[in-house]
Amino acid sequence: MFLRIFLLLGIIVCVASADNGFRCDYTYDDDAYGWLKYQKVPANWHDARLRCHLEGAVLASPLNFRMRKAMLRMTKANFDIFTGYHATFSKEDYHSVEGLPVDKYAQWVTGEPDNWENSEDCLYMTSSGNLGDMNCELTRPYICYKKYNPKDRRNECGTIDSDYHFYNSTGSCYKFHRVPRKWSRAFMACTAEGGYLAIINSKTEAKAIAAIFAKNPATSMVGHFWKDVAFVGFHDWGEHGEYLTIEGQTLKEAGYDLFSPGEPNNSTTGEYCGSVYRTALLNDLWCENSYAFICEKDPKSLVC
Repeated sequence: MFLRIFLLLGIIVCVASADNGFRCDYTYDDDAYGWLKYQKVPANWHDARLRCHLEGAVLASPLNFRMRKAMLRMTKANFDIFTGYHATFSKEDYHSVEGLPVDKYAQWVTGEPDNWENSEDCLYMTSSGNLGDMNCELTRPYICYKKYNPKDRRNECGTIDSDYHFYNSTGSCYKFHRVPRKWSRAFMACTAEGGYLAIINSKTEAKAIAAIFAKNPATSMVGHFWKDVAFVGFHDWGEHGEYLTIEGQTLKEAGYDLFSPGEPNNSTTGEYCGSVYRTALLNDLWCENSYAFICEKDPKSLVC
């Protein structure tokens, strides 16, 4: 009787862990003791690691037999995939992104690892579960993994990321990223988090953006970059001089087109990406430089 109760409680815990889940685009797996997401679009190893990280997960590795089974189930054993194992810090010293060495029971592809031409620092897993080394700049599908943590709970923004905050005045959630990135990487980060680079749709929302900026003074940001401006969701789409939001609307159609005096000015040429000053007035900015950025998220997105 005691055993039945124990097993039943175990099932309830597993179901509860899945229901209180990490993200709806991830699938809970008992063998992995966490959530997995198969990323079908191939990427190089560095971009794969980054996307998993930005989604709040890690690039999955077959750390043990059960994790290997879970990963093979996720891919349906159809493709070679990148793992989180790498030797990018030190040649031939393969560790997972969590810092764990390759499982001593791991099976290798015949002749691997061979570090062909001294350029193979990342490990892939075959459809049979064997490991091999390959160039990190090649592209493969991959799996992101989030280990179960009973403390993780989705907030009112539909995410476990506590840096997202809901604003009643706009009905949206926002996150201010103090770590600077290029505009394209900022776009990637917001998308990976289940949101998008913020689009200002009204003066009311501009006030919210100014308030968010005020909560993130320059002294709270580490590094040498301009800290009185942040990337937001508009761009010239390659047609220099005409700015559209990332949803294809003109700024006027979107509801807010107030630029700072003298802007946009395409200073020294190359300012093709959208940004906002602490005053919430708009500005054009260099896409390839790194700045803070603001993500916006619908509270209902990624809610199961």
